[in-house]
Amino acid sequence: MLLVTYSTDGGPRRVGELRGDTVVDTGFSSPLDVTAPVDGPALPLSAVTLHAPFRPGKIIGVGLNYTEHVAESARALDTDRELPQRPVLFSKPATAVIGPGEPILHNASLTSQLDWECELAVVIGRVARRVSVEDALDHVFGYSIVNDISARDQRRSGQWFYSKGQDSYAPFGPAVLTADAVPDPHDLDLSLRVNGEVKQKSNTRYMLFTIPELIADITAGMTLEPGDVIATGSPAGVGASFTPQQFLWPGDVVEASVAGIGTLRNPVVDAR
Repeated sequence: MLLVTYSTDGGPRRVGELRGDTVVDTGFSSPLDVTAPVDGPALPLSAVTLHAPFRPGKIIGVGLNYTEHVAESARALDTDRELPQRPVLFSKPATAVIGPGEPILHNASLTSQLDWECELAVVIGRVARRVSVEDALDHVFGYSIVNDISARDQRRSGQWFYSKGQDSYAPFGPAVLTADAVPDPHDLDLSLRVNGEVKQKSNTRYMLFTIPELIADITAGMTLEPGDVIATGSPAGVGASFTPQQFLWPGDVVEASVAGIGTLRNPVVDAR
């Protein structure tokens, strides 16, 4: 199932199943509660407003999880040239989350290096604590998209939280594709466009650490709960890697896509 959170005419948010160009209401208040298709009232997709699927309890980001991104980051961002031996983890607060169509805020007083990162998001559906690699995928509810927005010039003594955790820096959605509809999460095309121009184009098969490895590593010391999200890392093609470097500015439109899930589209606006 491809699940969305939507509203009509500014009304309450509801959960629907997206079937082509139609949204079928499920009667549930959270996508995580939907376990089987429900034939409720149907509306054309054009008649609804989509929102972030839900507010995550916590968002765990994974840095440097694609080989080519490790190389470009070492060149452009002074990170380690060696491949990580264990996952590089950071967090984003839930206050950073925005949904499809909502604006990414460009605060010129804080950054002139606002960057993009298209990432497959793993949505946790069951409590996971000290989970083995073999059992890890049993704890996954589904998959979505996170655009890991980063203010590159707000890294502080190597720490990424403020750089990546500001308001609007976690576009999330437009839908959650349930795990039963994804035969192999390590074979999904992903891409990102800025103003229609392709900047990133890769496949999740190029992850350094697989999703089960990430879940096992995280839950060795941290409990994952239903509604937590793991942003699994960015492929090559971030703005800082270009010569000259390319960054986001008010008026830009960013579109992050993952096969089967859809496209997460967000405009960039002045934060004033």
